[in-house]
Amino acid sequence: MNDAILENPKATRVKRAAALARKKERREQQRFLVEGPQAVRELLVHQPALAEVVYATIGNEPWQREMDHLANEAGVRIERATPEVLAALAETVQPQGVIAVARLENASVETMLESARLIAVLHEVRDPGNAGAVLRAADAAGADGVIFTGDAVDPWHPKVVRSTTGSMFHLPVAVVPELSDVVQAARSAGLETIAADVRGADLTHARAHGDLNGSIAWVFGNEARGLNEAEREVIGRALKLPIYGSAESLNLATAASVLLYETAFAQRG
Repeated sequence: MNDAILENPKATRVKRAAALARKKERREQQRFLVEGPQAVRELLVHQPALAEVVYATIGNEPWQREMDHLANEAGVRIERATPEVLAALAETVQPQGVIAVARLENASVETMLESARLIAVLHEVRDPGNAGAVLRAADAAGADGVIFTGDAVDPWHPKVVRSTTGSMFHLPVAVVPELSDVVQAARSAGLETIAADVRGADLTHARAHGDLNGSIAWVFGNEARGLNEAEREVIGRALKLPIYGSAESLNLATAASVLLYETAFAQRG
């Protein structure tokens, strides 16, 4: 731990870290920001090799002793910082007192798909909150990884990282430009690719016939337009959640959570 208190929000290392709020800088530095005690804790527990430095408040927060212990165990430097420095680093209006800089690791899709039973593919999903919520649901449902394709939000965007509440450190995350490459790799690994699409067949019928029991890569499309005809053709099969009430539709994160859990139930049944 560095005993000196970092007080200058315009210090070079602070400005360099704060720049990671921008995608261009994340790509150039191959680093990203992790904000908040829960997310930083999960980083230090599950992916300590990725952590480079932890900037933490001077105060005596309830989480501070555990955070210091975890960082020391992982050999990660802790720097005490003033509220002004933390505000310069944080994206939130009210920083939670701790921010880490971590190395960005784009997982190997081939490795991810080895022996995989359940994968979530987010194709051109743009909203950080939606992306984070689906990633968190995939983690909870026991998925083997999450893949972002097309013009999707950057999974290392601060809002995505924060909305996963640490789940992104529990499973591999990859970015692949072309959806077709992911579909081909999934099929080669023995997974069926299924589009979540309102024009698909009824999920309950497929479930009753045991169609969710095997290894599946679910593909979730853009929040506004979903998947186009060419994308559905590449994926091959489409299923939809039935709407029993009067709601026009379900939002992406809710639908993805249900579909991932339905598959997890079927696979473990």
